[in-house]
Amino acid sequence: MAQGSNFVDYVKVCCRSGHGGSGSAHLHRDKFTAKGGPDGGDGGRGGHIILKGSSQHWTLLHLKYRKHIIAANGGPGLSALRTGADGKDEVLEVPLGTVAKDAETGEILFDITEDGETKILTPGGKGGLGNWHFKSPTQQTPRFAQPGLPGQEQWIILELKVLADVGLVGFPNAGKSTLLSVVSAAKPEIADYPFTTLVPNLGIVAYRDNKSFVMADIPGIIEGASQGKGLGHRFLRHIERNAVLLFMIPADTDRSLAEEYDILLNELTAYNPELMDKPRLLAITKSDMLDEELEAEMAETLPKGIAAIFISSVSGKNVQQLKDMIWRAIND
Repeated sequence: MAQGSNFVDYVKVCCRSGHGGSGSAHLHRDKFTAKGGPDGGDGGRGGHIILKGSSQHWTLLHLKYRKHIIAANGGPGLSALRTGADGKDEVLEVPLGTVAKDAETGEILFDITEDGETKILTPGGKGGLGNWHFKSPTQQTPRFAQPGLPGQEQWIILELKVLADVGLVGFPNAGKSTLLSVVSAAKPEIADYPFTTLVPNLGIVAYRDNKSFVMADIPGIIEGASQGKGLGHRFLRHIERNAVLLFMIPADTDRSLAEEYDILLNELTAYNPELMDKPRLLAITKSDMLDEELEAEMAETLPKGIAAIFISSVSGKNVQQLKDMIWRAIND
């Protein structure tokens, strides 16, 4: 199976909630009562379509081929003031970080960020009132009741934005996957060609005193990604949910360190200016190939206003110091 074939972060589904049940227009009759009053019960409400956050899911794959989500209708009201059964709700479990949008208007309805959190996506129709609601001194035996309200039908877009404490940002082959594989148990694909990583990878990084944080390897950005080049917007949205951004630039880059950093920064700014409000760190990767003199020379060309460190995932150089920097940035 090709890499990423089971990672789905975008689905479009048609949601149809249940119709409300009709109220009852029943009049009470038994062997002792020839002309009893109205006793028709209310109809049950139609089933809702509900999103529920689940920490056990990390992709929307289970919804990819389920294009129509249909909830059950409410039951009709019954005699003796009995209310009809509510329609069965359709509960869709989604990974944390899922955003629900109206497909026609693009309006963001809500997002799911906590395990067990539930929100109604498409409400069911309200059940109709039974005839006992309409009795009065001048109308003692109403022979009518309300019909139930119809359910709603709408196309919904569900987008997953990966939740992580720190997101790795860099061009292809900057060493993001290698770092993630070294500091966590994640096993991302690693190779010496561009766009090896085609899906975001998450790893839990162990820290001092049994503490930990979540690191996300975001697929490589290229110049022009904010205009749709390369993987384009497909994965830029995952960066929005990271608390700290770790920019990664390889020591063997053809550009200067400041120039490459500025290009990455410009792409994020063009995509979403609010990303500039997040704490940022800079790691110069593959620095095991540098001697002290060359590293000192390159340090003078580092971009201003950002904490930077030279690391090597292969040799382990400054990896623990990088984790310390990340932990401080997360908890500031």
